Amino acid sequence: MSSTPSDPALDSLFLPFSGGALAWPTGPVLFLRAREGAAMRQFPLAQLVCEQSYKPFADELASGGLQVVADASESGARYPVVLVLPPRQREEARALFARALSLCAPGGVVVASITNNEGAKSGEGDFKQLAGLGGSLTKNHCRVFWSKPLDGAHDAALLAQWTKLDAPRPIMDGRFTSRPGVFAWDRIDPASALLVEHLPTDLAGKGADLGAGYGYLSAEILARSPKVMALDLYEAEARALALAKQNLSTFEKQAALGYRWHDVTTGVPEKYDFIVSNPPFHTQSRADRPDVGRRFIAVAAESLKPGGRLYLVANRHLPYEAVLNASFGDVRVLGDRDGFKVIEAIKAAPSTRSGKAPR
Repeated sequence: MSSTPSDPALDSLFLPFSGGALAWPTGPVLFLRAREGAAMRQFPLAQLVCEQSYKPFADELASGGLQVVADASESGARYPVVLVLPPRQREEARALFARALSLCAPGGVVVASITNNEGAKSGEGDFKQLAGLGGSLTKNHCRVFWSKPLDGAHDAALLAQWTKLDAPRPIMDGRFTSRPGVFAWDRIDPASALLVEHLPTDLAGKGADLGAGYGYLSAEILARSPKVMALDLYEAEARALALAKQNLSTFEKQAALGYRWHDVTTGVPEKYDFIVSNPPFHTQSRADRPDVGRRFIAVAAESLKPGGRLYLVANRHLPYEAVLNASFGDVRVLGDRDGFKVIEAIKAAPSTRSGKAPR
């Protein structure tokens, strides 16, 4: 049994089947933006094909014995039931509805669930416009709704239009490529901009960007610090990491670049001369999670070589000082503006007071 905390949208998603409004099929069931939870375990797990691009969720699903795929489109399969947990971002959600329809077999049903505070009413309206509505119900402060059996009667023109809504596109006058749903997808967020203002130009050796997004910080490092020989980008969202790889392609001859689809909170496997990070302060649940940022700091401390430097930006109110002071020898605030603070932390060399030589 999963130990995952309550997930109202996930719990509600399966209500049409457990309540008898819809019949659970005998064949494979596709689950887009799948998350682990007890609600799905009332049905045969072997039937579920789970697509999830967010590494912590993908790892949790795999640990629970579920089949996880990076891209369900690659197999060419069509499914009698497609389950969807749409994201908050509306363009991304509309594109996901269109994709669910394209992966649903003739006569099949698409079922979606959204919490009220994540746009359930507008999401249901969008879905009805695209596919028609076969039914809906409300529970757990959520709406779960589903299509009529798909027979080709949906709006084909709207389907084609919505399919393109989260396609990668140029931003910032073409400097970067991004897409809806990625953090600060169409702009440079002010925290990252402040961090860049305070980055030194003498960074050298091998570095890491923890929570790299679509690659803005890494691009700035490589443009400003020519002595950087290698840079690893760690990012939990595969959609963002693919963009980062595209955005940094012009630097491939300058430095050895590594792209790691990875949950930083589990630790990182290598040692670095410097690390930069604009760590997330909430997860996909949107609730403030300062523990995630604290874990990023602890991982950075573990992964830096003695004398290695961390450059971090964070919301001013977040309580990071204790872990910084406990993990680093020298900590100072470089900048403070618009509710954000930039911190430089230097890892101390091992003590030799015991008479042991440093390793």
